Amino acid sequence: MIAATLAFIEAHTAWAPAVVFLLAFGESVAFVSLLLPATVILLALGGAMGAAGIGFWPVWLAAALGAAAGDTLSYWIGARLHDKVGLIWPLSRYPALLPRGHAFFRRWGVASIFLGRFFGPMRAVVPLVAGMCAMALWQFQIANLTSAMLWAAGILAPGMLGLGVLGAVMGFGSAGR
Repeated sequence: MIAATLAFIEAHTAWAPAVVFLLAFGESVAFVSLLLPATVILLALGGAMGAAGIGFWPVWLAAALGAAAGDTLSYWIGARLHDKVGLIWPLSRYPALLPRGHAFFRRWGVASIFLGRFFGPMRAVVPLVAGMCAMALWQFQIANLTSAMLWAAGILAPGMLGLGVLGAVMGFGSAGR
């Protein structure tokens, strides 16, 4: 999956922001994130995009908006389905995630939305719990958007700035030709 995504970006650099948006969105939607290895793909894409000379800002914006949209969808699902969320596959295969998400949310409140973005499985579960607990949407969105912007920079910048050299060595982008 990683190689196919990198090859697609290599061949269609104009699609990079759209692909990054979809990956970040999938990484942030509660059910999809448990199945999609988007973090690894986004890190690798950062390197390939750096080597290909793709601009950072459009890709960063796409990643931030995708992550924020995914969390917003997760929040909405939690607000609509409440406790039924845990019965939906693949979340139903990980019964400890929701109680852990609830504990994290109770302990950190609004900050849990921001902090959860940076902790693996919590990334998608905490927005679900926020919706389930009827957290004020405006509070959720402030933490959601702020954390999405920082997360997007943190996931893409290392590859685009430093691993672009690795991408060039591996043959991605014009620098590798």
